[in-house]
Amino acid sequence: MEPVRTPVTAKDFFLWLGIIIGVYGSVIALLALLFEYINRSFPDQLAGYADPLASGAHVSMATLIVFVPLTTLLVYLVRNSIRREPGKEHIWVRRWAIVLTLFLAGFVVAIDLVTLVTTFLGGEVTVRFALKVLAVLLVGIGLFLHFLAERWGYWLRYEKKAHAVAIAMIVLNFLVVLAGFYIIGTPTDMRLQRLDAQKVQDLQSIQGQLVYYYQQKQELPESIDQLSDPISGFTVPADPETGASYEYRVTSGTSFVLCGTFRRDSIDTRGQGEYSMRDASYPSRGISDNWVHGTGEVCFERTIDPELYPPYAKPL
Repeated sequence: MEPVRTPVTAKDFFLWLGIIIGVYGSVIALLALLFEYINRSFPDQLAGYADPLASGAHVSMATLIVFVPLTTLLVYLVRNSIRREPGKEHIWVRRWAIVLTLFLAGFVVAIDLVTLVTTFLGGEVTVRFALKVLAVLLVGIGLFLHFLAERWGYWLRYEKKAHAVAIAMIVLNFLVVLAGFYIIGTPTDMRLQRLDAQKVQDLQSIQGQLVYYYQQKQELPESIDQLSDPISGFTVPADPETGASYEYRVTSGTSFVLCGTFRRDSIDTRGQGEYSMRDASYPSRGISDNWVHGTGEVCFERTIDPELYPPYAKPL
């Protein structure tokens, strides 16, 4: 018997459009977040440095927090409308959305397996890579099976199982986001790390001005206040948290100490980046550029190499 055809309304179209956007956005955010967790848990020394304050992970977490419950609600509304009006099960927008998702999920799984086999034959399979492949494989298969069951009307016939799956997805989403606070840090930790990063940036700026001052006058200033220059526009920065001046001491003709108070230890992110960076260390150009710090007051000793930073020639 030919199924009853129901015309597609604007409500039907935008409900399914919202579901597709929500599903795809949630899957992309989930994989991005899982990749971030894997990078941090299994560093690879051939990879580059990662930015611990990068917003990518936070965007993914925010996407999951908003998209997963919202998409679950949209799916609930669509299934309720189908139960009230069975003809909506056969509307074209539903068929296209399901078939497109099945195609993309199957394609992703196939590409994922090809990548795994190719990398294995090249002898470059690592735990980090294998976990990423496994994450894509599981998410792709899960998405494919879920929409295949949707195509067959399984979730419409077994309403309790559909509700159980929805609850399981929300719980899984909660656990993934919760793991982000453990691996990446809480919002409070992120704020304190940003404050510390600003302090390091301030100290680097002061150090650069001290080197420039030395090249100009062949001596170090007695106070960092002497670095302020209204013509060049440089103003000596202060601690962004307390507003106090940074501590500065001259220890010799070419040596000085800069001190700051930090709230968190430096984070070592070597090997956690996405891209290969074999030679991650760069020449110091005659002055130490190590800004690794612990918690509390930390002082950085610096010595200027006059051969690498010779005085500027005076005009005749």
